Amino acid sequence: MLLATGTSPAQHHPGDSTGHAMIQEVIIIGHGDPGSRQAKPLSSIDEYLQQSAQVQMLKRGAYAWEPLINNMSTERTVLTIDGMRIFGACTDKMDPITSYVEVSNLAAAEISSGQSGSCHGSTIGGAIDLKRKTGNFGEKRWKYGIHSGYESVNQQKIFGASVHYRNPKLYTSIDFMNRDAENYKSGGGQEVDFSQFSKLNVSGTAGLLVKEHYTLETSVIYDKAHDVGYPALPMDVSLAEATIASLKYLYQPEQASLKEWETKLYYNTITHRMDDTKRPNVPIHMDMPGWSKTYGYYSKASAIRHSHQISVNLNGYYNQSLAEMTMYPENPEEHLMFMYTWPDVRTLYQGLYLEDRISLRPDNQLKLSVAIGFHRNSIAREEGLNSLQIFYPEMTDGQNRFVKSASAQYSNRIRRFSYGIGAGYGDRAPSVSEGYGFYLFNSAENYDYIGNPDLKNETSAELNAFLQYKTDEFSARINGTFFHISNFITGKINPDLSPMTIGAHGVKIYSALPHARILNVSYESEWKLWPALQWHVGLVYARGKDVAQKNLPYISPFAYTSKLRYTLKKMTAEVSASGNSKHRNYSAEQGELPNSGYFLLNAAAGYTFGSGNGKWQLKTGVENLLDRHYTTYADWNHIPRPGRNFFIHLQFDY
Repeated sequence: MLLATGTSPAQHHPGDSTGHAMIQEVIIIGHGDPGSRQAKPLSSIDEYLQQSAQVQMLKRGAYAWEPLINNMSTERTVLTIDGMRIFGACTDKMDPITSYVEVSNLAAAEISSGQSGSCHGSTIGGAIDLKRKTGNFGEKRWKYGIHSGYESVNQQKIFGASVHYRNPKLYTSIDFMNRDAENYKSGGGQEVDFSQFSKLNVSGTAGLLVKEHYTLETSVIYDKAHDVGYPALPMDVSLAEATIASLKYLYQPEQASLKEWETKLYYNTITHRMDDTKRPNVPIHMDMPGWSKTYGYYSKASAIRHSHQISVNLNGYYNQSLAEMTMYPENPEEHLMFMYTWPDVRTLYQGLYLEDRISLRPDNQLKLSVAIGFHRNSIAREEGLNSLQIFYPEMTDGQNRFVKSASAQYSNRIRRFSYGIGAGYGDRAPSVSEGYGFYLFNSAENYDYIGNPDLKNETSAELNAFLQYKTDEFSARINGTFFHISNFITGKINPDLSPMTIGAHGVKIYSALPHARILNVSYESEWKLWPALQWHVGLVYARGKDVAQKNLPYISPFAYTSKLRYTLKKMTAEVSASGNSKHRNYSAEQGELPNSGYFLLNAAAGYTFGSGNGKWQLKTGVENLLDRHYTTYADWNHIPRPGRNFFIHLQFDY
């Protein structure tokens, strides 16, 4: 995996990588840098993440895309913000954790593949840690920023501002970002109904130097989205609201084996309300609110002893997930129908992660890691327990599990070549929906889903490797990962059950296949044609099959990108092409359809005005220049993507 270095907001580039960057990839986001290599500095976090070869974005609308790592959904991955575990409150995955942050308060996205992400919790596919900007102590100084933008395809208006202050013993910052968008238009000018959204995000951080080497930091994020349309789903969202708060204590000694010791307490609460009141021809009106609360902590330390770099992370959390559904019959004299779709599931987790990076020689490194965790689920609502006992009469209100992982990775550099190989083993507990969901409707498959508390842990054995060549003018890198996943959790039709949702084909029960396999291969290169002109190429191939050699759903077909970028002093210009091949290896059993390939052209230009303390940065361009009408394998129910989009982003930093 790749480590992008530098201070500009950019996707990863082989030319930026270090010789031993085999652990993770870092997408630098710091949007205020006038030297930015990013064509759209005010893009959403989703748009930044999808530039990674390891991340694919599953879209149900124009807002809050679901990030897949190595073509695996969020049940098989871990998403964190500054190491904090946060769980969505929507049974339909309308609120991935990435929807609660903004580019204005985020510095980088650290993407770890497979068991490299197990430092954040049990995982199969990997992890994404969204790292927020933090202040630093120094000479007294104020900084201000204003950010604004407009996009034509959905009339999106973007406005934000920030204030930062520091002195030798204190730093503080606050910023906000507001986005408001109407329905977007697909290629050819067709309006996509129910694709609008409005969003406000406010973030604050403050740090205090308690004494030399000791820092106390507190931070909070408040995010509120409303009137969010989901054209691929039967319901929209009237409210998605999150409050994320933390208190951190950091010790950084000088000239000691112990390099850093960081302890954090955190709390987050999410409220999510699905709504169908604006949809026409609704057979039965429904309200579907959900809530998620998480209390957590971690205490991690790193030390250097001779040739060993040792890391330890003790972490835990307590989560409450509750979701309801109320159905309102057309006849007011009939009784309302009510049920718990998540029956107030309480999850307690306590884990320990150990890592040792051993420098065998200056260009030779071995990384070893192990993790173990205790995982307990319990159901707090008796009504919810009684509902599930209809299908599982012997089930109790609680269940204990142990999760574990181990990995080893070796890398070496020989002159201009670097290579690495690795292996890992890990498992995960079933998610709340997989274990305890009650009549959760999947609109892509048109089936209701019921959880299965008797599921065993899903386990994965993985192999990974990379090969890289690098000179001052040219760099290229190829990565490969292979996963053999046992007890692969998926839905199985139960013909004896009747669906709850009107028009559904039937009911599926979460069950486990003996195994499934997923292969991911990516290639990237960057060539400096001239000092001011760079050419970047990216290729991605993936394949996924189950034990019966049937295709797994939402596995990316062959994808490609090519980008020419010209930089001269304060001016930048960029032309890019991207696309997918035809999606032939689709899973008809899980609602997928064949999909044609597509080809897109984009162009952008930027200029930086001013110098010294005050700088203006102007970025403008056009996406989908040819106004293609297209959809991809990752578009739920084949909703079309946006058509030609002119954008202009203007930022001022003082």
